[in-house]
Amino acid sequence: NDYSNNYIHSDKLPIKYIRNVENTIEGYPKLQRLFKLKEQQIGQYATKPYGCRVEPNKMVETLNNWIYRDKLVFDVIMIGALTENQFIYPLLTQLPIDKLCSKPGFLFIWASTQKITELTNLLIKNKDWNKKFRRSEELIFVPIDKDSPYYPYSESDSDENFLENLQWHCWMCITGTVRRSIDNHLIHCNINTDLNIENDKTINNAVPQHLYQVAENFSSSTRRLHIVPSRVGLNTPIRLRSGWVILSPDVLLDNFDPNSYKQELYRVGSNVPIDNEIEQLRPKSPVQK
Repeated sequence: NDYSNNYIHSDKLPIKYIRNVENTIEGYPKLQRLFKLKEQQIGQYATKPYGCRVEPNKMVETLNNWIYRDKLVFDVIMIGALTENQFIYPLLTQLPIDKLCSKPGFLFIWASTQKITELTNLLIKNKDWNKKFRRSEELIFVPIDKDSPYYPYSESDSDENFLENLQWHCWMCITGTVRRSIDNHLIHCNINTDLNIENDKTINNAVPQHLYQVAENFSSSTRRLHIVPSRVGLNTPIRLRSGWVILSPDVLLDNFDPNSYKQELYRVGSNVPIDNEIEQLRPKSPVQK
């Protein structure tokens, strides 16, 4: 049972021995029913998948056009991908995220362990940001081994290092006010866990599909944007996903049109409606007496 000692002799990470990684809700019929209902409902009220291919040096200009010319806002914005070649801090200080994100709104920012200091400097020490966004949760994604496309290699890594930085961090930030006890029409808390582990069914993508599901299950909004601020390389495809606009220099399909997107939002609505069975099944925070 000494997995640390086993790793030294076999080079197999302890995470390889965690059970139920492929189906974390096995043996929990109510949760299985909840996840199925959520998936069906989110798919029913999702816009068609959109991609917008933009060079990194044109992203700020493009987003400003969306804000001021096209009057677009998003309730859920994801920034970054599970690749190391991202310059998180300088990019976030330039992007007009506070004008692009509605109130209340939710921001998901991905960073490796090496880049987490940059996020700390931005969200704690940068006065412009800490007044507009507050950190709420931290999600963790762990690749299964060194052969994973999500393994966070870095120039600072060395075979002589005693410890390895394995996980990816995602900080969820909130703008505006949301109360989990009464705003069930906006958010559903505690459906997904804060820890996600790669499994054999994970499809290679800039962000694993089940991490999109975390954002979809949490927020009922249908206006979702994913910004991949840098090139991810030929070995990491950026696949489109229903219900999302993906802005990236490497996105596979370039089909985004603001007017078409507005028509899609008019068709599906800006929020997924409340479902009584989902409300009964979903985990809820204890009521304070």
